[in-house]
Amino acid sequence: MAVAEIFPFPAVGNGAPPRRQPNSATRPREHLVPAEVDKLIATARARGRGRCAQRDAAAILLADSHGLRVSELVALRWSQFDLTDGVVHVRRLKNGRPSTQPLRGPELRALRLLRRLWPEGQFVLQTETGDPWTEAGFRKTLARIGEAAGFPWRVHPHQLRHATGYKLANSGTDTRTIQAYLGHSNIKHTTRYTELAADRFSGLWQD
Repeated sequence: MAVAEIFPFPAVGNGAPPRRQPNSATRPREHLVPAEVDKLIATARARGRGRCAQRDAAAILLADSHGLRVSELVALRWSQFDLTDGVVHVRRLKNGRPSTQPLRGPELRALRLLRRLWPEGQFVLQTETGDPWTEAGFRKTLARIGEAAGFPWRVHPHQLRHATGYKLANSGTDTRTIQAYLGHSNIKHTTRYTELAADRFSGLWQD
């Protein structure tokens, strides 16, 4: 069943453009859970499109691991990465605070593979012509991967950034650390994750 059949958009008469639907009308929540992210990565790799399949899987992995906005993701340059020491220098937009973050094994393997596939160029995520990937290009690709993975809603890139925040909160990471990791200049943007973390209610009921 197509995504449009599940979340139809009502037509607006008189030639006016359709009104933007609230996010709650098109997806059940604003974040993905770890199992859903893993499913997207596996589906991206299984699509059998050579270099692009590896790029797509790496993009999802990086966005989720470092809580990247789509604009930050497609702007990643090789100069931000130190694959020897296993770190990435994350540059935040929207007045966000930059940080240096560790790279895990899966990320290092994905990045080294990408560098072998695309030995030239400054940007980590490229098109087949060697140009940097665009925000619109990643959005469309992610939506197609989500549909191929069987998601009943259109997967949005910001759900990956929110997935990072909720995953950290649910693992017991303190709010200040999450704030620094996501680059929030205002901690009010961070408390949404700790306020909705499932483990804050652990122990309320006894079996």
